Formats: sequence, structure tokens, C-alpha cells
Amino acid sequence: MSNEILSVLEYMEKEKGISRADMIETIVAAIKNAAAKGINAGQELNIKIDPRTGKLEASTPLTVVDSVSDPAKEIHIKSAALYAKNPKIGDVIEKPSNASELGRIAAQTARQAIMQRVRQFEKERIFDEFKDQIGNIVTGVVRRRERGDVIVELGKAEATLPSRERSPGEDFAAGDRIRCLLLDIETTPRGPEIILSRSHPNFVKRMLELEVAEIADGTVFIAALAREAGYRTKIAVDTRDPKVDPVGACVGARGARVRNIVKELGGEKVDIIRWYVDPIQMLQEAIKPAVARNVHLEEGERRIRFEVAEEDLSIAIGRKGQNAKLTSRILGWRLDIKKEERHDSTFETKMEKAVSGLLNIPGISPELAQRLVEKGFVSMETFAEVSAEDLVEEGFEPAEAAMVIDIVTSNGGKTA
Repeated sequence: MSNEILSVLEYMEKEKGISRADMIETIVAAIKNAAAKGINAGQELNIKIDPRTGKLEASTPLTVVDSVSDPAKEIHIKSAALYAKNPKIGDVIEKPSNASELGRIAAQTARQAIMQRVRQFEKERIFDEFKDQIGNIVTGVVRRRERGDVIVELGKAEATLPSRERSPGEDFAAGDRIRCLLLDIETTPRGPEIILSRSHPNFVKRMLELEVAEIADGTVFIAALAREAGYRTKIAVDTRDPKVDPVGACVGARGARVRNIVKELGGEKVDIIRWYVDPIQMLQEAIKPAVARNVHLEEGERRIRFEVAEEDLSIAIGRKGQNAKLTSRILGWRLDIKKEERHDSTFETKMEKAVSGLLNIPGISPELAQRLVEKGFVSMETFAEVSAEDLVEEGFEPAEAAMVIDIVTSNGGKTA
């Protein structure tokens, strides 16, 4: 039995990291519990295991009496002399227990106790090892699937990547090496469970922090981030050093830094833009290359109403409304986007508008208004320094020219 115990102690210490003292305590407790239900029922049992040799020794503490009323707790003084020198009434002596019998009990119970302790230890170790890594990027190997979730091995621990924490379209096979965000450690009836995520916005944020040295040293910082996992992420960055271009630092030479992130995300688009405190400036930056026009802020409702040109509408809104939603999240304002109303400014339209304006002058007929506009007299203001002779030179009859000047003058126009 001692060899078996020694083997268990050595294995647990080397492979599982459980100390000998801890395992001895576990085995002793298991044997005591089993013995209390078997041959030693009702008796107290003391057990010692030598951590060096694995040797097991057991004994029962008994009180020395001259008349035994409870054999499980008392021993006659004459019998006590077999186990102690010069025993006296009231002494407590240790009566050795049958080691071979205890060995059979230990063999039956120690395995289960050991396995329970190993599971408990691993759960405690998981929590202690990973509690400070919550919110960080971890790398692991995909092992299997369980009910749609992906089980990932992180060293000696296993973690769960739930289907809800994966980006749409992501699929992994056993043996794949993947990076994830350590999202949380959940307490379950089975013990602590490590939860991973690849769809959380902080997954992209932490990867950018790892890729960009300027973020690591605090020169550049992420001011806002919004994500539609699997489709698009929009990141607003700023700098504490006016000499540093925060967007350029994050994008990297020839886009190398952001390209690494896009590759990790399976092609998800990543927009890195400059952060502005002013919401209108931020709006203009976030919807580029579209241009916001007629912008109105409603401070009380934190709503921004604006228009964009018809050809920019699809850009500002984005596929399935993603760009508008991400822009709204980054700004913290609700957005109302409308197509800009175009005012036709063709020559014919201007002519029609000028004719309509002259028709508002009493005495000007449609035909006369049309002729006046064709000659360049498009409004009352154009008659400011015009005389009847000027109109005659433009082809109007003298009487007709005099009538026009008279009409204009009587309606507040000024002529020469």
C-alpha cells in the first residue's frame, strides 16, 4: 500500500502541481470517512502517512479505564499495558489499527477522493491563474465541440468559446490555434468556467493595443470603438503628442498593422478615424467619403439631423445600416439621415423662375415677361438704371418701352 500511495503523491506533485501535504490530507480524510462507516464505525481514527515513503500508520485513541462501558472509546487498564508503558486510569493511549484492513479501505476510497481533489484543485487553479487575465487576449488550441460551443485548451486548462461569442461565419476545426478575448470566469455547479469571446468589441481593441506600440506607451489612445462582429468595426483614436498622427500610427506602414487585425478577424472591415470632441466634426470624419450637409443638433434628445447627397446616401448608411449604427455608437448621438433635396439650377429653370417673378408685377403680360427675361431683365433690380431708350435699343417699340418703365416705376422700381 505504501508504494501505491507514494506513486500517487509523486504523480500528483509532478503532473498536477498538487503538494504532497495537500494530497496526504485528502487521502487521510477519505480513509477516515470510509472507516467510520465500516469496521471502525463509532471509533475515532488517527492516520499518518509518511510523505517520503508513503507508509500508512493508523491508530485509535482510547481512554484507560478500570471498567469498560464503551469499547469504541475505552480500554481496560490491563489491555492498555500492551500498547503503553505504565498506563494510568484516565490516560489516552493509541491502539494500532489493522494496517492491512485499512489498506483495503484506502484502495477503495482513495481513488475517488483523489479524483475529487484533483478536480477541485484544477478548478481553484483555473480561477487563480486566469482571474487576472480577464479582458486580455489569450491563445489556445481548439480541442472539440460541445453542443455548438468550441472547447479551447489554454495550457492545462480548458475554456469555452460559446456560439454567441463567435463572429458570424466563423468555424474552427480541432487543432486550430486561435486567439480570443478572455471575457469572464463564470461560477457554475461544475466549478469555475472560462468564457472566451471573438465577437466582443474589446477583442479588436486589445488586438490593436498589442499591434500598436504608440498605444502601448500611451502616446495614442482609443477614444471610442463600435463593432458589428463579422462585418465592420469603427475605431476613433487620438494622440497626446501633436507631432504624432494617431490614425497613421494605428494603420501602420502600408497598412501592415491594421491588415494583421483584419486577417485575424477573417476579413472584417476595420475603419480607423481621428477623434474629435465636437460632434459635428466627428460626424464628418466618421461618414467619409460622404459629406454631411444641413447639420442640425438637438442637444436635449442627443439627436443629429443631417442630409447627404443622393450618391453619398448608401455610403453614409452602409450595408444593412452598419455604418450609420457604428457612427451613432461612437458619437453617442442618434442619427437622422436624409437625402439632400436638389434644387435644379439649369438655364431653363432659371428662365422660368425669372418669368414667374416678373408676372407678379401688375401690368406685365406673360408674353412681355418672356421677352424681357430673354433680353436679360430678370427682376425688378435689373431696371435700376434702365431707360425707355435702352429698351428701344433692345428691340421694344417706343410705346411699349415707355409702358414698361412706367409700370416698373409705379411698383417701386428705380430707373435712370
